Amino acid sequence: MFSGIVEEYATVVALEKEQENVHLTLSCSFVRELKIDQSVSHNGVCLTVVGTTEDTYTVTAMKETLERSNLGLLETGDKVNVERSMMMNGRLDGHIVQGHVDQTAVCTDIRDAEGSWYYTFQYTFDKEMAQRGYFTVDKGSVTVNGVSLTVCNPTEDTFQVAIIPYTYEHTNFHTFRVGTVVNLEFDIIGKYISRMISLNGSVN
Repeated sequence: MFSGIVEEYATVVALEKEQENVHLTLSCSFVRELKIDQSVSHNGVCLTVVGTTEDTYTVTAMKETLERSNLGLLETGDKVNVERSMMMNGRLDGHIVQGHVDQTAVCTDIRDAEGSWYYTFQYTFDKEMAQRGYFTVDKGSVTVNGVSLTVCNPTEDTFQVAIIPYTYEHTNFHTFRVGTVVNLEFDIIGKYISRMISLNGSVN
């Protein structure tokens, strides 16, 4: 479980394909604190640490993860937002993030707001999935590349987020361009509410 408050961005130092899996080796400041079997969010995808060295760690992404997220597009030198699992004895500064990416979206616009930035993202809209809670609502929560953000100006298949300078500098948002593919995780609370409404309708 995560909060969507990214600690920093890690750098991809090696990629190794093994059958349908890809082993990702990365470096970041907290490498020496990591242990085997620990969960770390990578651009919003929960992956398990399978190996460590003095200055790198390795995680493995399987075929389904690669197809559903942007991890399959990573190259050596790319920056990845990372967050270790949430400690239950502290404040929840973002929102409840599972690390289970729902789908990808594409950045379609970046607008300078005189110190902050507005990013617009477009995703594939599916009516059936929307009925199950896979959509955005104004002032609701969404996770973009593992970053907990507040939605503004949502449409059927697009939404905007506002990025402050700190987030811009300390996550990989500063690398985004029009056309950049990002990972989305829709709010789990919305999914539960949609499911309850659906079950209530089927009972009646």
